[in-house]
Amino acid sequence: MPMYYGAKPKLFEYAKLMRHSPTEAEKLMWKILTSNELLQYKFRRQHPMSTYIADFYSQPLLFAIEVDGGYHLTKERSEIDTIRDEDMLLLGVTIMRFTNDEVLLQPENTIIKLKEVISKLSR
Repeated sequence: MPMYYGAKPKLFEYAKLMRHSPTEAEKLMWKILTSNELLQYKFRRQHPMSTYIADFYSQPLLFAIEVDGGYHLTKERSEIDTIRDEDMLLLGVTIMRFTNDEVLLQPENTIIKLKEVISKLSR
C-alpha cells in the first residue's frame, strides 16, 4: 500500500512548514498520540497523501486524524471536508475528525474515542 498516494513534492514542502507551526490543539493531539497509551501505534504529523495533508496519519492502521478549527464549521469548508473524507475513504483510509475544542477541553474523551477506533482498525 503506498504511503503518500502520489503526493507532489510541493505538498511535502508545505507539510514541513505546517509541522513547525502547529495549533495548540494539534500540539495536544500529538502529545496524546505519542503518550504511553498510544505509543505502539506509529503516527506521523502533517502527512502528505494524494492532494491532501492529513494532520496525523498512521500507515499501519490506514487511519487519518484531523483536528479542525472554527473555519471548518463554515458551509463551504464543511463541503470541502466531506469531499476530502470521501477521497480518503476511496484510498482505503479511515478518517476521524475532532474539533479544537474537543481536543483541548475534553482530552480524556478524545483518548477514549481514539482507542475505540484504533481497536477496530488494529484487528
